[in-house]
Amino acid sequence: MARTGRPAARQVGSVQRAIDVLDALAEAGTELGTNEIARRTGINVSTISRLLSTLTSAGLVQHVPSTGRYRLGIRIMQLANAARDSLDVRQLARPFLEELSALTGETTTLSLPAVHDLVTIDFVPSAHSVRSVAQIGRNSVAHATAVGKVLLAWGGQLPEGELPAYTERTITDREALAREIEQVRRRGWAQAIGEREDELNAVGVPVLDRTGTLVAALGVQGPASRFTPRAMRAAIDPLVERAKALAAAL
Repeated sequence: MARTGRPAARQVGSVQRAIDVLDALAEAGTELGTNEIARRTGINVSTISRLLSTLTSAGLVQHVPSTGRYRLGIRIMQLANAARDSLDVRQLARPFLEELSALTGETTTLSLPAVHDLVTIDFVPSAHSVRSVAQIGRNSVAHATAVGKVLLAWGGQLPEGELPAYTERTITDREALAREIEQVRRRGWAQAIGEREDELNAVGVPVLDRTGTLVAALGVQGPASRFTPRAMRAAIDPLVERAKALAAAL
């Protein structure tokens, strides 16, 4: 069979289920029991138990004896650091993040797309004492964050099931979300006003390759008391300009 240099289209079901378990633990941000993981992933409990045993032996998941629950293992951090160190996009984007933070006075982020969300791989914090704190390796929430909506507008997919409400402003109706995503696609940027956290506002823009495929997302986020809708609008043009410059550099 000729080698194309591309991954095979057919996927391995057991590997995908293991990824679903890791995603569930990452999304929760805390320890989960076997039954809770099964509920979140839709995988039966006996399969979850076998997957957890395999993932634990590999160091990707850690069993907590005192609670009988599971959390992400240290091996995840080691792999994430190795991946981060090999990403040229992080080095290329750093000057743009610094410029944006200086221009807006807020925290700026660089995220890379996955299947259902994006992962923050770098950020520049605001110089203000009161500021939004980003976290490397944190997954976005596709329906409740600005960069998450960017992902959805350029090919990302929502997970099955109900969309959880993080605040009173979180969009949990799929039809309403679809309308907003269409608007994001038309205007070229997304916003989230108190949708993942009550006092956090953010805007995000896509970094697209020559084919229009999403390769990264740039974001600016800050406290709602300072990063007001007016300040958010003022950040959009600088964001779009840096996203285009980063795309050209890539």
